[in-house]
Amino acid sequence: MKYVIGIDYGSDSVRAVLVNAHTGQEVAQAVHNYARWKEQRYCNATKNQFRQHPLDHIEGLEATVRQVARHVPAEQIVGLAVDTTGSTPGPVDEQGVALALKPGFEENPNAMFVLWKDHTALPEAAEINHLAKSWGGEDFTRFEGGIYSSEWFWAKIAHVVREDEAVARAAYSWMEHCDWLTLLLTGGQLKTFKRSRCAAGHKAMWHESWGGLPAEEFLTQLEPRLSGLRERLFEQTYTADEVAGHLSEEWAQRLGLTTDTVVAVGSFDAHAGAVAGEIEAYSMVKVMGTSTCDIVVAPMHEVGGKLVPGICGQVDGSVIPGMLGLEAGQSAVGDLLAWFRGVLEWPLRALLPESAVLTPEQQEALREELSDKMMAELNRAAAAVPANDSQVLALDWVNGRRTPDANQALKGAIMNLTMGTDAPQIFRALVESICYGSRQIVERFEQHGIPIKQVIGLGGVAKKSGFMMRTLADVLNRPIKVAESDQAPALGAAMYAAVAAGIHPDVVAAQKAMGNGFAETYAPNPARVADYQRRYEQYQAFGQFVEDATPSMA
Repeated sequence: MKYVIGIDYGSDSVRAVLVNAHTGQEVAQAVHNYARWKEQRYCNATKNQFRQHPLDHIEGLEATVRQVARHVPAEQIVGLAVDTTGSTPGPVDEQGVALALKPGFEENPNAMFVLWKDHTALPEAAEINHLAKSWGGEDFTRFEGGIYSSEWFWAKIAHVVREDEAVARAAYSWMEHCDWLTLLLTGGQLKTFKRSRCAAGHKAMWHESWGGLPAEEFLTQLEPRLSGLRERLFEQTYTADEVAGHLSEEWAQRLGLTTDTVVAVGSFDAHAGAVAGEIEAYSMVKVMGTSTCDIVVAPMHEVGGKLVPGICGQVDGSVIPGMLGLEAGQSAVGDLLAWFRGVLEWPLRALLPESAVLTPEQQEALREELSDKMMAELNRAAAAVPANDSQVLALDWVNGRRTPDANQALKGAIMNLTMGTDAPQIFRALVESICYGSRQIVERFEQHGIPIKQVIGLGGVAKKSGFMMRTLADVLNRPIKVAESDQAPALGAAMYAAVAAGIHPDVVAAQKAMGNGFAETYAPNPARVADYQRRYEQYQAFGQFVEDATPSMA
């Protein structure tokens, strides 16, 4: 019997799953929360600065993989693969060592990984968008939806090298998080390392038609400090079912595995999750966590020259090799609800007296228990508010807008508050706003010739919030299937690993053999569809009003 390990790096934690490479049956799983991230070290939410220390990632890697690997003999674990959030780039030296692991940079946020939701690069993204349309050459944003985001690779690098001369001098190259971890595990050479097609195509403006990354002239016009970086990056990219290498001797020992273990090319979490969600042509898989990534695949010969504006890229082989992968999404979903939870928790945390009987850990556990009960009741009460009686309307842009038409300068908003408005009504409006934003994405695809034939939900929000999923089905007026797996991105990474290790001939075969199926299906309620249609039109008008009033970063 052969086994594979999928390792999924999220915003708050890393999880590993050990699965049967033939059937997909889960044998063990482990989760590790990032210690420094939990304290929000190196972050400044008021500046939209969110950085992660590579030590959090290394500690999580060892803790989770060692825990799951001990369940079977090491020689039976034939492959592993890593998926991460993205775009989450970080600076490295000539050997591929993350700068934050080197003396002098250990506490420098600019030497760390710039998390996907870091929006400090708003001006640089605006400059990229202007330059792409005006420099006189190829529009390198063409396959990125035509709008480059502050969440992505080049904008973040340009921002950091402008802000920090020491990092700019010390950074030989830059790597997406999924690439860096894969290089770390294999101990390979930076110059010959296989970079992720998924990461490069969707976030770094890589495309075969113009020979890889954007031209040197374009990059140096954007920022002279980028001169020469293109040459130190990469030309070729590789799909996630390919072999990146084998575990190095060091990491085989640290993880309790063998050097025969194949390591697949890295990928992004949403794309791996879509594979585990059994994505097929013209399905939309909604990976619903802190944010939402919407993944669609389509046959290359059917898409032809169609370009969908305002999405997060369309890349050959980024999800399933041989098919076009298209990405969209929303910048705040779980994060939006967590924000409101934090607002409501403030008096709980500020006024709950310190106890002489309870330890600080017990006190924190008590606060968490009360908060969880509060949120459960809030969900119940919000679901009971009649849709046709709800007047409160919200925009889901507390972390900017990812798609359609990336604009991280936008802010969230709420309207129609009265003296009679209560917490359940506001919470319901926030949930509805997420669903209206999702509908705009579906409509954008279909308006440009990419039909959405089914919707599949996965991730923590999809599994835990029936209220959210019922509302989404009503707003979209179509059924939504929820994937069975609790750790879908990790399972998808395991599927990639099984193909790289030679257990299955391709990703589609791995999906059929290792898929976990679906837990349930939410069908739209015809009685509510008309109410939501009216509310959706109000949401669109409200959004246009706020967008028109928002200063442009251009």
